[in-house]
Amino acid sequence: MKYIDLHVHSNVSDGTFTPTQLVKEAIHCKLSAFALTDHDTTDGILEAQIAAREAKKSGKAIEVISGVELSVAYKNRDIHMIGLFLDYQNSILQEALHKAKESRENRNQKMAENLQKGGFDIDIERLKNNFEKDTILTRAHFAQYLFQTKQIPSIHAAFHNILNADGPYYVPRKYIEPEKAIHLIKQSGGIPILAHPLIYHLPEEELDALIAMLKEMGLEGIEVFYSANTGFDEAILRRYANKYNLVMSGGSDFHGANKPLISLGTGKGNLRIPYSILENIKKRLDTI
Repeated sequence: MKYIDLHVHSNVSDGTFTPTQLVKEAIHCKLSAFALTDHDTTDGILEAQIAAREAKKSGKAIEVISGVELSVAYKNRDIHMIGLFLDYQNSILQEALHKAKESRENRNQKMAENLQKGGFDIDIERLKNNFEKDTILTRAHFAQYLFQTKQIPSIHAAFHNILNADGPYYVPRKYIEPEKAIHLIKQSGGIPILAHPLIYHLPEEELDALIAMLKEMGLEGIEVFYSANTGFDEAILRRYANKYNLVMSGGSDFHGANKPLISLGTGKGNLRIPYSILENIKKRLDTI
C-alpha cells in the first residue's frame, strides 16, 4: 500500500523543515507523495521539486505536489483553503499572494508594537532576524521567539494567553474572500479544498451552510483525513463529502518542531492516507 500526505508546511512559512529536508523526511517515512502547502506562499515549491529530482537520480522516488494554504475571510475570522496542483508561477496567483504577504507584514508590525507596549522585549526586526530570510512570519514565530527568549513558559501559553484572537495584543488581518480564493486556485490550474473543517468549531448547521456556500462558489474538495480527528470525525466529514459531491483529501498538517506531536504522513500516529485518495483528486481535476 502506498501512502501520501497532502497538507505539509516548510520553514518558508511556519514549519521548521526546509523544503529539501521535507523531501528527505518523506522518503524516510516511505511516502509516495506529499503536497507542500505553506501559508499564503509558494516560495518553497521549486526547492522541494529540485530535491525530489535529485532523490530520484539515486533511486528514491517521491512525488512533490505544488500547493498552498490560503487564509480566507469568514465572519470576522479566517478559514483555510488548500489549493493542490497549482501552476505556482501563475502571475495572478503570485500578485494575490504578494498582497497577502503585505497584509501579514503590516499586521505583524502592529502586533509587535502591541506586545512591546505590554512590556515584552520584542520588535519586528529582531523577530525577523531570528528566522531564515524571507520566512513568512506568523503567530507561531512570535510564540517561538517569546519562548526562546524565556519571556513565556511555553509556546502553548503564547497562543492561549497572549496571541489568541480575544487577547489584547492580537491584530486581525485582511483576508481573501472565499469566492476569490476558489477562483485564484482554479485559474492557476489547481483544485480548491476546504482544510480541516472541524477545527473551526462551528455549530453543525453553520458548518453545513458554510460548505454549501463554498460548493456553490466552486469548492471541489474537503479535507476528511486529518491529525486532529477523533471519534466519529472522519465519518462526519465523509458524509459532507458525499452530500456535496466533494472529493476527499487529507494530510497531517506537519510543521516540524512547531507541532512536535504531529509526524509527517502519520500525524499523531494513526493517520494513513492511501494513494487512491490522490488518484481521485487527479480524476476530479481533469473534470474542472
